[in-house]
Amino acid sequence: KIKLPKKTARRYPAYELYLYGEGNYAEENKNLLLTGIPVLFLPGNAGSYKQVRSLGSIALRKAEDADWKYHFNFFSVNFNEELVALYGGSLQRQTKFVHECIKVILKLYRDREFAPTSVAIVGHSMGGLVARALLTLKNFKPELINLLITQATPHVAPVMPLDKYLTDFYTAINNHWILKAQDLRNLTTLSVAGGFRDYQVRSGLAFLPRLSQHDSALSVVSSAVPRAWASTDHLSIVWCKELILATIRALFDLIDENTRQITEDPKKRMSVLKHHFVRHPAKIFEENPEAFTELTGAFLWITVRASKWTYSVYNDSDGKYFTFPLASHRKSYSHVYCGNSMLDTSSWIYGCMNSSSSMCLEATDLSWRAELLPTTKVVILKLQDYPSLSHIVIQVPPTAGNKYTLDCEFFKEDSRMVELPVTHLLSFGFSSSRILLNSTGLLYNVQLQHFNQIYQAFKIYIESHCQSVKERKPSVYRLHIPWSHEDSITVAKVPSFTEISAKLHIGQPQNDGGVPELNIYASSDCQYEVSNTNLFYSYCPYILVFQIVRFHAGALPVYVVSNILLTYGGQLSTLMSTGQCSTFSLELVRTAKPYKVEPLISIVVFLHGFSWFRELWESLSLPEVDAAVLRSQDAWFPLVSLILFLFGTGIAYWSGVFFSASLRLFSSLWLTLIRPTVLQKDNKLITPRRLCRVLSLALISWTTCGAFAVFILYLQYLFKVLKGSDCSKETSQNSSIHPVKNQSLMDSTSKASQSLSNSTTIAEAVNSLKMHVTILNLFTWIVLLNLPSSIYWLKNLRYSVRLDPDPCRSTAIILVCIIEILMNSDTSELKSSNLLKIAAKVPLPLSVAMLAFGRMHLYKVPHFVTFSLLLHVLCCFM
Repeated sequence: KIKLPKKTARRYPAYELYLYGEGNYAEENKNLLLTGIPVLFLPGNAGSYKQVRSLGSIALRKAEDADWKYHFNFFSVNFNEELVALYGGSLQRQTKFVHECIKVILKLYRDREFAPTSVAIVGHSMGGLVARALLTLKNFKPELINLLITQATPHVAPVMPLDKYLTDFYTAINNHWILKAQDLRNLTTLSVAGGFRDYQVRSGLAFLPRLSQHDSALSVVSSAVPRAWASTDHLSIVWCKELILATIRALFDLIDENTRQITEDPKKRMSVLKHHFVRHPAKIFEENPEAFTELTGAFLWITVRASKWTYSVYNDSDGKYFTFPLASHRKSYSHVYCGNSMLDTSSWIYGCMNSSSSMCLEATDLSWRAELLPTTKVVILKLQDYPSLSHIVIQVPPTAGNKYTLDCEFFKEDSRMVELPVTHLLSFGFSSSRILLNSTGLLYNVQLQHFNQIYQAFKIYIESHCQSVKERKPSVYRLHIPWSHEDSITVAKVPSFTEISAKLHIGQPQNDGGVPELNIYASSDCQYEVSNTNLFYSYCPYILVFQIVRFHAGALPVYVVSNILLTYGGQLSTLMSTGQCSTFSLELVRTAKPYKVEPLISIVVFLHGFSWFRELWESLSLPEVDAAVLRSQDAWFPLVSLILFLFGTGIAYWSGVFFSASLRLFSSLWLTLIRPTVLQKDNKLITPRRLCRVLSLALISWTTCGAFAVFILYLQYLFKVLKGSDCSKETSQNSSIHPVKNQSLMDSTSKASQSLSNSTTIAEAVNSLKMHVTILNLFTWIVLLNLPSSIYWLKNLRYSVRLDPDPCRSTAIILVCIIEILMNSDTSELKSSNLLKIAAKVPLPLSVAMLAFGRMHLYKVPHFVTFSLLLHVLCCFM
């Protein structure tokens, strides 16, 4: 643990700074006489500072292997495992604490020979966002950070925008990075996403903003990272060995020999990151590789004139040079492809400029043009780009017990480019495409036409047939997406039947004309049959639903509450017209219709495409419609909203059934224990006792946490409804037997009058109970949306009794006043109200507004519900 200045420790009592170490290294650095390169790790939502161990341990091993020529000091911040993804009120505090930590870290190196002037930062999840937020601080010097690596960080938008502080934090960061892009050129940023296995943060959110003037930012998906080629979940990305190795190798390659710190050259930083995270040539990184290389050694020189060549070697003690004359191939072919199954980091392919000699003593190293794949390293050269080359030379070193294969082939690009139309989103699997690759080439590029939307999901089937039965190296299939680094690679035995899922993390940008490709690195004597089938055919509509849920699951609560609010308005309307309140499930089926809500939003989104409408919209100071923002991000189309609405209807229906059944069950248990005799009715909505409860809950909300006060109020309301349900049952039973007991004491008129009075009382009680169940259902979702801030408050209660800032304090005080009145009201007061007609019609426009402005701002949902309940309260008085 690093001792912080008293002022800093007093201001941030819940946060700490640590230095990681193990073994002798830890003992030697207890006195903090540090001489390495500082790296600061920032954990994410509910993350531990101990997660730095994966990076620190592997970096320590690599430093030991290098005889401590260079080494890194890994620091980690303890954020007390705060839930910053659910409560944004502490993000700014975390950012300021990290700034203080950076200053403390740099002071530890003061008066050292190679004292650092900046710190590299590795941030996981929300920790990466906190690191980006450092640049928004007024007194922060940008030169304090020169490298930022984020792991599964949602840069674009919060996964669950549950409070205003969270969305404002995002807006401030992204706006700053756009407006100050020129000032960020000296900061190199790498964002690594987890891929489809990360169910918490989808990879589309982890892509950094694309700016033409900001070329020092790089975004990749772990499935495309060389030597990793695998998707990770949200937590395993921190300790995934392949990714950690790539990160540590990159950090060591970033060291400047003169300063013994991370290089200040942004171009070198970006080239190193691309070398390890985008395209690895199976070579150790060199900043300025030599232009020419001498080909030495008593190797045998062999000339190969064939357009297609394969050579296998095993335990050969003699080295060889194979030369391929280019003069005879330039007219017939446009490209040359070579593959090598020896995955070491030595040079193996060269370009020779001697036009006449069969030997080449000095050549250009073309190994830097190669690319490492899981089972082979390949190079593809366009002959037109190398007009001065006369020969291509492949070096085969002596092997001792090693077996590997080399393949080379000259080909025309057009002959290996095949188009495969992708089935349409709404084809429902009744159409599929199939192609047969008849030639026995080594490389095929299958272009997936019209594959550019995130909702397109289909299977690619590759079946390989071989002419003879023998051992072959595996085939490699790569799904290449040209507009983002999100490739996925599949290795398959030959012959085999392989199934590949084709889905996108982000859609194709408007100014990008690239076409996704399926690159097939094949065996020479095999044929390949490629087909694609829409996933509707294989899994019905479920895969499309899964894609929609992946991209829009955070908006589901809005649709559920919208359906319940429509049902609530329908019950008020039925009460006004018939005098009876319908049940929740029946009213939901009747009123929750998507055509009542969706058309207006779709029209507004369509009009947002016109500049004159946007100017008019902005002149009215209206917020931008969430669907329009999502459409601009290529993450929206009308069918999405319809599917989400139907999902919301289903969730609202079954949650209502479960809620009503639970109430009946608990009320029956309560009735068994305590049997009320009569249904008591207090005509006064405001009493001194209730006023004291309102003041008490308002005081709790103001002095502690608003969500906590709302939860207490919810429990009180729930108990009230349970008690009311018990009383309704008991009154119903008493009313059926009471006239019989007093039959001798009443005349026929009085009996009829009492029977009518009892039936009216029962009907009012039942109507009131139905209305309370719906209101309680709405209130349940308000509690759930505010629950994260109360969890955060409880977790940090030992540091502060009052949650500051509190995102729902004002809403809680208003709700306390409203619900305290509503829980004691009944439907008889509503029927005579002059405002009932307005209160019955308002939920529909509120539902439209909720879907228009609440999808990306969940914290707005309670505001719409509160306004509707406020009208209900006014109906009780007017």
